[in-house]
Parts: sequence; C-alpha cells; structure tokens
Amino acid sequence: MRAYLEQFFEEYGYSERDTGELLRAYDAIVANGVAKETWEALLDTYAADINCDLAQMQERAAELSTAVKLHPYTLKLLFYICLTRQAKVCYAARGLSDTLFYDTMMDLKYKLIECREVYGICGSFVCSWFVRFFKLTRFALGRLQFEVDPFRHSYEKNGVVLTPESRVINVHIPRTGTPMDEASCNEAFRLAKAFFASEIGNAPTAFVCHSWLLFPQHETMLSETSNVYKFMKRFDILESGEYENLSELWRLFDRPFISVDNLPYDSSLRRAYVDRIKGGGKTGWGYGVFLY
Repeated sequence: MRAYLEQFFEEYGYSERDTGELLRAYDAIVANGVAKETWEALLDTYAADINCDLAQMQERAAELSTAVKLHPYTLKLLFYICLTRQAKVCYAARGLSDTLFYDTMMDLKYKLIECREVYGICGSFVCSWFVRFFKLTRFALGRLQFEVDPFRHSYEKNGVVLTPESRVINVHIPRTGTPMDEASCNEAFRLAKAFFASEIGNAPTAFVCHSWLLFPQHETMLSETSNVYKFMKRFDILESGEYENLSELWRLFDRPFISVDNLPYDSSLRRAYVDRIKGGGKTGWGYGVFLY
C-alpha cells in the first residue's frame, strides 16, 4: 500500500508537504498493531462490497487518532485515499475510463486544500461527501460533478412535466481553483447529459442544484457578469432560505467565522457578502431546476 500511496500522490500532484504528512500518517498506522489490523479490515470490507457503510467506516478510521496521535481529519482523508486502489478496480470492472476515475478522485485533493485553508490541517472535514464517489454514483465530468437522483418536486415548463418520481441530474460545484465560466459549465452539462443518457432514458434532461450559489439574493448582490450570478440564472429557483447562523461562511472565505472584521475583502463576491453581513443580512441557499 505504501508504494501505491507514493505513486498516487505523485500522479495527482500532491505537494511535498502533504505527501510527507500523509505517508507519515500511514507509517504510524502500520507501526501500531491494533491500528493496522483495524485499518486493513476496513479496506477489506470495501473490497468485498462497495455498498458497505462507508460513513460509519470513516468514523472507525477516525477513532484511531488517539492511538496513532494523528488528527481525525487526516485519518479520514487517508482512509479514502487508500480506498482509491480498490475503487479503480471497480471503475474498470464497470467499463468506466481511467480519465473519469482520475477526474473524480481529484476531489480528495481539492478537499485537502480546503481543509488546509480553513483549519490548517492535512486532511478533510467533509469526508462524508466522498461516499458516493466510492459507490460509483457521483462523478466529475468536466468542471462540475453529477449524480442521478429522484426529483422529489413537481415542475412544469414548456410542455415538460416533472414529478417527484422523475429522474434528474444533480449538479455539484467543486472547489477546483479554476473559473466556473459559462463555457466550462456548458461543456460539463453536455458531458453529463451524454454520460447519464442510459440512466435517464427518454425523459427530458433536467438538472437540479441545491447550493449557496443559488441564493436568490445574488440577484441584487452580484453583477450580471459574475460567474456565480450567471450560473444561478440558469435555474428556476423552487426553494430557498437563509441560514440562522454564519457557519457556512467557510465556503466563501476559507476560514471559520469569528467576526465580520476578520473576513477577507479581496474579491467582488467576498466584498458583497461582507457588506451584506455588516448590514445585518444573512447567508442562504437555493434549490433550482433547469431543462437542458
């Protein structure tokens, strides 16, 4: 496994610092007899059945933190990185390409970078997000990520009717560090329509999204030239709301919220949110649909 990890970190371009910390974490696990036995049992469970309870298993991995003196965030991320070896076998068995696998598993690195920014820790604090990647139901296609879900709403437009049982493509927006411009989003939607065609069947291709990016207040907060604004305007917003606290601000500012005076003011999006919060406003979310 260690040789595999070294190759993985090189292939995915992990920094020397992160590579070193994660390899030392793995060494600490295998040096502890009980921890090694538990770790290998978890990996074997996934190899035997990819539909195992990964959310519960990642917590078991995190419980080793005291024994090996490592942060739980580090162990959770390393657990999923170790699972990639078997996941790649599963991708191949289902006829899924190496490119699709590589693009999808890049999210592990994105979440590590995010954890470094927010908490200064080599790991991830949102590892439950990875579960569907490893169950082979959520994939990265171009700039975005997608999975098929039931609609769970009612919607009608231009003669197209969607019911709660309709199959729709759920859209997610990873923090890749690259622009979310119209061209890259258009290409991602095109790829997703083709990729999920057999699963959707002859039904109209409908994309849905639940995200802070679809917060309706962006209509007045952001410029029409903003990529976030343009993305939001693709969707008919069916539901929206405001968060009761500011705990979600790490998504915009790469740090936990302490006070508005500590928030960066270095982009138009961040300035819009700082100004809104100073004016007594809240952050929020939206859920929307658009027909491709």
